[in-house]
Amino acid sequence: MTGENFAVFRGESGEVYVLDAYCPHLGANMAVGGCVKGESLECPFHAWRFGGKDGQCVAIPYAEKVPEFAKARRWHSVEVNSFIFVWYHAQNEEPTWKLSALPQLAPSQWVYRGRSEFYISAHIQEIPENGADVAHLNAIHGPSLLAGGTLSTSGFLAGGSWARHLWTATWAAQTGPNEGHKAILSLVHEFRLFSKFAMIKMNVNAVQIGPGYVELSVDTTFGKAVILQSVTPVGPLLQRVIHRMYAAPSMPAPFANMIMLGEAIMFKRDIIVWNHKKFEDRPLLVREDKAINRYRRWYSQFYSENSPRLGKSPDGLDW
Repeated sequence: MTGENFAVFRGESGEVYVLDAYCPHLGANMAVGGCVKGESLECPFHAWRFGGKDGQCVAIPYAEKVPEFAKARRWHSVEVNSFIFVWYHAQNEEPTWKLSALPQLAPSQWVYRGRSEFYISAHIQEIPENGADVAHLNAIHGPSLLAGGTLSTSGFLAGGSWARHLWTATWAAQTGPNEGHKAILSLVHEFRLFSKFAMIKMNVNAVQIGPGYVELSVDTTFGKAVILQSVTPVGPLLQRVIHRMYAAPSMPAPFANMIMLGEAIMFKRDIIVWNHKKFEDRPLLVREDKAINRYRRWYSQFYSENSPRLGKSPDGLDW
């Protein structure tokens, strides 16, 4: 089983198009050496040109006539919030919902404060499941940031009784027209000294949109920020996770940088677990873990009969 290779290009109008990378003529990869001509992409091998809007071949320099059936597959795509999203459906169904632009990210609005990128050896479903697994927050993310991206809970840097991150959270799937593909994690984070002095507090509203995109709205005493997370399968049981952060102009840059650094450190702790765990199809849960089952029922909508599968994996998950 292999993934899809795309040729992604921006036409002279500024619009982004996504076509199959391989030219249907003799299979050249148009993403390697291809040339943009107006709103079309020219193959480097024989200079066949394919329109970005529909993939139709619009020119063959040495042919008297362009066959109507000469066409490269065009993928539905949208450029929003500084990402290019491609709609993928195993049954080739048309898009059933759309992504909305965040007004804070409009030009000359909020300030871009950086990004992080990670590769994770896990199934894509495992990563957003963290939002519903609220019990893991105080276990893995309770120790001080000074302990770094490790699972250590002992020692002075981990905080012990003098410094602790405290988390409370709820997770819920959304319902209603055009909302079923969303779920929301409401999170309150406090950093406390000696279990009583609250030094930093922030409220986070994380909107999970589809199987691999999250918008986190962060509200702190020093201002507001948005962190965008994308999870992209790049191979069997290999995910690329990108975080991008934007902050309100009123948020001091050092504090924004601290949030970005803290998010990366905390995320590395999760990665250690993901890289070494196995998927439990029938986990042993207690009543307080009920959100995990709700999450799995919600996430199941993103699978279909023809979803690609990784051989005969004993847990049956597709990647």
